[in-house]
Amino acid sequence: MEIDRKGAAVATNTIIGIPFETAHALQSLLSERGEFEAEAAMGARLFKIRAADSSGRRSSASILINKMYATRGYLTNPLPDVAESNRITLMAVDNDVTIGTISIGFDGPEGLLADDLFKREIDPLRMAGRRLCEFTKLAVDNVARSKRVLASLFHVAFIYAHRIRGHDSLLIEVNPRHVRYYERLLGSTVMGPERLNPRVNAPAVLLHLDFAYVQEQISKFGGKSDLSASMSSLYPYAFSIAEEAGIVGRMHTTN
Repeated sequence: MEIDRKGAAVATNTIIGIPFETAHALQSLLSERGEFEAEAAMGARLFKIRAADSSGRRSSASILINKMYATRGYLTNPLPDVAESNRITLMAVDNDVTIGTISIGFDGPEGLLADDLFKREIDPLRMAGRRLCEFTKLAVDNVARSKRVLASLFHVAFIYAHRIRGHDSLLIEVNPRHVRYYERLLGSTVMGPERLNPRVNAPAVLLHLDFAYVQEQISKFGGKSDLSASMSSLYPYAFSIAEEAGIVGRMHTTN
């Protein structure tokens, strides 16, 4: 469900529309079609963040994942045709072409995918009462690769996992070559040593990120893309705290 500028509900699976160019203000959820086309005519080209809530959309996300993972020599499995109760996939879409995707897995009786390699590191967090989730199958098309697309996917995933579902700790399995990148980009820390991940046939390291830290960084830097030139962090490309609050309110009404 999306909300138009008059506050009316419009049936759609779009969560938010975001301009590629930083010169335009973020549009907190897309307007109705006529208004969107008028904005596009004025040069405010938008990509959309959507939930992959059908087999066709999950198939489209899988195609992008396969494409991007293959360029790195990784193996991957397609997303399931049927939605899973403990996992949700988000997509970034430009003119109905999938340009980015990320999946969120929530801890529960079935555990997390990261348990396959790092259960001994993860269990102490559970014993400490942490509510865990993991971000997996992150892919952004090289043609549209930008920190704005990546930040938008990450921020909406954060909103869903932390603000909507109440999880407080994030786990990410990454190739050891990318550890420094994620440390600079998000402020994550290494939690588990390098091990071979058979799901992608590549080495993996476990990273941990406290969502309280993420919220603090968004409060300080979100919506301040002018700071991006002096920071390697992803947070200046995130939504402002006011924009985040608006998204949270609307997502609460549809969940």
